[in-house]
Amino acid sequence: MLRPVLSATIAVFLSAAALSPTAAVAQAYPAKPIRVIVPFGAGGPADIYARYLGQQMQSTLGQPFVVENRPGAGSIIGTDLVAKAAPDGYTLLVMSNTHTVNESLIPKKPFTLMKDFVPIAPINYSDLLLVVHPSLPVKSVKELVALAKSKPRGLNYASSGNGTPYHMAGELFKALAGVDIVHVPHKGSGEARTSVMSGQTELMIDAITTMAPIARSGKVRALGTSGAKRSSVMPEVPTIAEAGVKGYESTIWLGIMAPAGTPRPVLERLNAEIGKVMSRPDVREAWAKQGATPLIMTIAEFEKYLHDDIAKWAKIVKISGARPDQ
Repeated sequence: MLRPVLSATIAVFLSAAALSPTAAVAQAYPAKPIRVIVPFGAGGPADIYARYLGQQMQSTLGQPFVVENRPGAGSIIGTDLVAKAAPDGYTLLVMSNTHTVNESLIPKKPFTLMKDFVPIAPINYSDLLLVVHPSLPVKSVKELVALAKSKPRGLNYASSGNGTPYHMAGELFKALAGVDIVHVPHKGSGEARTSVMSGQTELMIDAITTMAPIARSGKVRALGTSGAKRSSVMPEVPTIAEAGVKGYESTIWLGIMAPAGTPRPVLERLNAEIGKVMSRPDVREAWAKQGATPLIMTIAEFEKYLHDDIAKWAKIVKISGARPDQ
């Protein structure tokens, strides 16, 4: 009579022993709301896609994803906040190629990206759109380059801050086109767009996901897209390379990272859940209409992607001569 009971007890004991502490962590996660820090202003791609992803993750993981915008200093303020957070999976960072650029553009920071953070997963990437205020007497990239060459430092371009994709896209344009246009950093991408729409600054290279509707409204004039081929969102607009600035190519991409020391099982669970969202046909279709392409990578693949992007932008920072005070 005792043997079945004893066998059952042993089975339960062995089952509990087999569940490692790290596996137990993953099984219990998440047990409370997850804080998602976006170190950029409201209304930009990072903010929009962080909120969308948070909604999807909330329905699958059963806990709220609370998105907080903490812009400032080219993403450094919000990023440093996450670097100092507990590495428990309950504070996450939405990051972009701003972060990989800043590793060489702003080496003196309170954190080092690949030491103080661990990768989780990418989100998406999209092309950029070069636009000018309608009052500027140019209707093509070639005309813009000619005007800029005739007026050294006579034109201004807006960005959402030093080190952001919009800043570096502008510096790359200047370097390859051989023009001297003044960079005017703003506190966020929304403020930069408003500056161009109002005519305070003459041009901007912005994410096509947010700028395309503004261009269609006539508030700005689209001159070129930044990808290797024309965008399906605005196929009538040539690429910047096609329009005369040979070799030009630049994009904006987004990803998720966590403070260093976050348990591996938590990272793997988040990576798997984010991958499920990115692979959904409805997400791909909806984002394609906006000009965004979902990215799916393992943690190791995303880590390599980050290292490669840091090296790539270090070369571009050197070639362009970009400085954090420009």
